[in-house]
Amino acid sequence: MHERTEISTLEPPAENGTDTSLPTTAWNREQASMAYHIDRWGSPYFFINSEGNVGVRPMIDSDMEIDLMKIVEEARTRNIRLPLLIRFQDLLRRRVVELNESFRSAIQEFGYQNRYQGVYPVKVNQLHEVVLEILDAGEEYNFGLECGSKAELLATLPHLDRDDMLLICNGYKDSTMLSLILTGQHLGKNVLPILEKYHEFEEFLAAAEQRNLIPRFGVRVRLSTVGSGKWAESGGDASKFGVSIPQIMRVVEHLKEKEMTDSFELVHFHIGSQITDIITLKGAVREAARVYAKLMKMGLSIKYIDVGGGLGVNYDSVDFGLDQSINYTLQEYVNGVVYTIKEICDIEEVPHPIIVSESGRALTAHHSVLVVGVLDATRREPELPKPTISNQDEPVLRELSDLFETLQHIVADTGRGERQRLARCLEIYHDAVEKRGDTDQLFSLGYLSLEDRAKAESLYWGLIQKLDKTLKSFDRDSLPSDLYQIEEMLVDQYLCDFSVFQSMLDHWAIDQIFPVMPIHRLNEEPDRRGMIVDLTCDSDGKIDRFIGDDGEENYLRLHALNDNPYYLGCFLMGAYQDILGDMHNLFGRVNEIHVYADDDEPDNFYIETSLSGTNITEALSLVQYSASDLRKRMDAVIREKVKGKGIRPKQGVEFLEQYLAALKEYTYYNFEGVVGDKKRKKQDQG
Repeated sequence: MHERTEISTLEPPAENGTDTSLPTTAWNREQASMAYHIDRWGSPYFFINSEGNVGVRPMIDSDMEIDLMKIVEEARTRNIRLPLLIRFQDLLRRRVVELNESFRSAIQEFGYQNRYQGVYPVKVNQLHEVVLEILDAGEEYNFGLECGSKAELLATLPHLDRDDMLLICNGYKDSTMLSLILTGQHLGKNVLPILEKYHEFEEFLAAAEQRNLIPRFGVRVRLSTVGSGKWAESGGDASKFGVSIPQIMRVVEHLKEKEMTDSFELVHFHIGSQITDIITLKGAVREAARVYAKLMKMGLSIKYIDVGGGLGVNYDSVDFGLDQSINYTLQEYVNGVVYTIKEICDIEEVPHPIIVSESGRALTAHHSVLVVGVLDATRREPELPKPTISNQDEPVLRELSDLFETLQHIVADTGRGERQRLARCLEIYHDAVEKRGDTDQLFSLGYLSLEDRAKAESLYWGLIQKLDKTLKSFDRDSLPSDLYQIEEMLVDQYLCDFSVFQSMLDHWAIDQIFPVMPIHRLNEEPDRRGMIVDLTCDSDGKIDRFIGDDGEENYLRLHALNDNPYYLGCFLMGAYQDILGDMHNLFGRVNEIHVYADDDEPDNFYIETSLSGTNITEALSLVQYSASDLRKRMDAVIREKVKGKGIRPKQGVEFLEQYLAALKEYTYYNFEGVVGDKKRKKQDQG
């Protein structure tokens, strides 16, 4: 791996003709929107306001705007430290209303003879505040819940305030879970287990018979339709879940023998968490609707078709064919579901069922924004000007220097054609890589001094950056692959105060691309190319895949740091990331605030709730370190040093107090301390 020279971001770039800044052009909000593709993933909720900050429109049928930067500033005045998760509760409500109203609109438009009754799958985000907000917003629509485990069943069952609210129970179910489901039904609640395997059907009926209850249930059908995108294996023959058609026939035969056909109330399918293709969705709905219709004709009285989850959100854009894009709108998804079910039912001449969906990602993704502070940046560029090389220097240094001069001539020689100049640039690049390898080998064998090694490094990186600057005058698509990668070699590293493994685990685990951008200074042209690295000691603790103009990029356009804090926003964080996060390096949950829109407030918002992130004592307790035990052990260490005259008693007391105080600290870096140090440094220099 090439070594890099670190330069403080508070210092001006080296004046050696090798600056890797992006070219400067006229800059405005429209260009900023295009640079960060905010209209692809954020519209109509996120935008760039006239102040050059990210703005939020959380209210439905309202142009009320909230400045994200002002929320961060207010949080800082309350001593709420970064990293900070901001929840826009009104945006959560807005998504619930938009989903339900879209179904109402489609049902009316197509003359569908039944209704929609949605449920929220709590696995997407089990946080109580999120669940309560969704239930409150969905009360008008009789919105229900979905659980997938025993713990989630215990959390959701007490929230069935109305008897006709649906609670869909997915996942594998042990005897305790099946018994709890029957208890819910005995209480008169609309609790429906989705039977995933034939043996679950047998166990559920046996448990109901023991309690002398007539059970109600649904069956997850294993469709032949295969999903699309990252979760395609949720459907098709290889699916982990689902009952095959032959097994469904066994279920029907058993129910007819027992005269219990009314117990089979719901047909369910699920083909993925993020369905990317609307045609795939329609195919699955069509197949499931046929199954429903045929079962109805066999004498069953099924009430519901549950189309599962999968209603997607755009993390980038379908224009570039990335496997996390969707090629439909919310309304098109809903229209496809409603019309397809109606079409099949009308052909088969069976009643239209109640439509259920388990949309979680689409409801929760937008409402959470993670804001992190940038601590420092590392540039891949020499700190010193281009070294002077004489005839007395080693041949390999003279050859590198000659390559530098040759490149200067190519840049000046505008008489050559583009193909000729590109070919010469490619040759120089190959020669530079070869000479860099030679210098590494000579140094390893002891034939090159440390001073000469430094000269070689400066020449090599100066040459690479000069090539990068030269190649910007050519059409990017015409570059040979070797030259195309030069841009990737010169990406800066921006060190940010957060953990990828805690707050953005899907980026590391499944290569999920999340929208990331500065939340301010967007009226200034970003002049750096950067990747984001976190606080963990793991080389995978980084964000190095971003939404690009032509698909995916390995860098993000960022601003050079100055004396003021620099904040980045990570968007669409509300689905799964809160729950999936791990404790790598014992970085725990981040601080969190819940924001509500209010046009009576000066900045159109107020912070209703502030939840503290994990402190060090809490993080340590999760891995079985007791604070009291640690105190005793540290006290013993200090007492031993006092007894041996290594430190004075007063110092011992101070050291123990320091240790105990640190146990109460936030697990993350003290970003506010960094900002204060920069300001003090500037004042001292002034």
